[in-house]
Amino acid sequence: MVLLQPYGWLSKVSPDLVLLEKEILWIFLTFLIQAVRCSESEINRHLELGKKLMAKQQYADALTHYHAAVELDPSNFMTLYRRATIYLALGRSRAAIPDLDRVIELKPDFISAHMQRGSVLLKQGSLDEAENDFKVASSDDSKHEEAISKLKEIREVRQAIQYADEYFAQGSFDNAEYYYTKAIESCQWYPHLHERRATCYQQRGDVRKAIADLRAVSKMVPDNTAAFLKISKLYYSVGDPEESLSQIRECKKLDPDHKECTDHYKKVRNLVKMRESLKTMSDKEKWMDCVAQGIKILKFEKNVDAIQLDVFRMTSKCNLKLGHTMEAIQQCTEVLKHGDPNDLEMLLTRAEAYLENEQYDEAIEDYKTAKKHHDDSRRAREGLNKAEKLKKQAGRKDYYKILGVKRNAKKREILKAYRKLAAEWHPDNFHDEKEKKAAEKKFIDIAAAKEVLGDDEKRQMYDNGNDPLDPENQQGGFPHGFNPFTAGFNPFGDDSGPFSFKFNFG
Repeated sequence: MVLLQPYGWLSKVSPDLVLLEKEILWIFLTFLIQAVRCSESEINRHLELGKKLMAKQQYADALTHYHAAVELDPSNFMTLYRRATIYLALGRSRAAIPDLDRVIELKPDFISAHMQRGSVLLKQGSLDEAENDFKVASSDDSKHEEAISKLKEIREVRQAIQYADEYFAQGSFDNAEYYYTKAIESCQWYPHLHERRATCYQQRGDVRKAIADLRAVSKMVPDNTAAFLKISKLYYSVGDPEESLSQIRECKKLDPDHKECTDHYKKVRNLVKMRESLKTMSDKEKWMDCVAQGIKILKFEKNVDAIQLDVFRMTSKCNLKLGHTMEAIQQCTEVLKHGDPNDLEMLLTRAEAYLENEQYDEAIEDYKTAKKHHDDSRRAREGLNKAEKLKKQAGRKDYYKILGVKRNAKKREILKAYRKLAAEWHPDNFHDEKEKKAAEKKFIDIAAAKEVLGDDEKRQMYDNGNDPLDPENQQGGFPHGFNPFTAGFNPFGDDSGPFSFKFNFG
């Protein structure tokens, strides 16, 4: 059956058929009207909900309703305009432009849309297109002043970019950075300006600011492998391979076969693993392994000072623990010289190394600097007190020097040195009275050194600047009643010694 024929054909068919066709047509029109009304009702519902959510700044939820409204009526310029406004509130300027284009296509005299699009284009650096929109808007009395102000701003931006490019070409990066910054105040979303300013920052040595600009570029330009590669290399150059690895992984995600990214990724990954191993060795107090791993890293990366200095930060402590005081001092000095001169950890480590070397004035100076800039540091306060006591003590007997051992010598080394010297300087070995007298004095010093350094508690007191055998606290001929020449005294601590010397005063 053929339905809805032109009315000229109705005379050729039966009256019943004509009546049926009219009824079907009426049903169809009724359904269409109801559908339209339903659609308008649904559109209004979405628009109303969208407005309420916008007022609450729930932009993502509002956008969902505007999407639904646009799908129901793609030619409603106001719905498109409101969705564009939501996009801009969410920072999605690229998505807003097509909606604004369609709005102006549907209603060319919609001045607010021209102003909105012109503002977005200006921020994106599309100065010519933005200028055209503001010229249109300037013809409207309600927007005239604002549009004229924007046209003036565009002229100033063009001038700033011209100056910046000229200075950049001349290598005058300070001046170029100034004018690029002026232009970016208006063109925040223009990647080229951020890239140029990043180069200026890098040339001036302000790598962190360069990274910030390139991070912005990586968000403005989709699939920007070049930006992630640059950011990764900059982080590497300032001694942050962990963040460098994170950024180069973003490049690999975008393009797994990118050769430069792959090569840099392999290098950074190896360095990160070596640094993790270095830290683990230090934490586990494997001092020799720590130093060896540090040397391995220094050989791996010979050109980046920041990475080498970071190795020194770790290995200086390991060298100190091993008694390599000169190496520890040298490494701390390099870090303080090229980095933060008030670095607490480096000042304290170097001060401790100076103490081990008996360079008390230098140690005191480092502790004072640490205390001045880190007043809450207990280590700095206690270290300064200890260094000052040790300096005062320096004019008294040096038990370490008497036994010929280092300040960090182990107990077995102290006892070994004591036995050797006690055997050498025992008064029984000397027959000349003058030599015997000198030997007695020397022997007393050796025994006193063993008394102090062979006892953990007394040694700790001595290391903190307090001599437990200080003559000021003596009672009698020997400090605290100490007399190495007691009956049956044996410098070897057992019955196997060659001496049975007895000495009586008076």
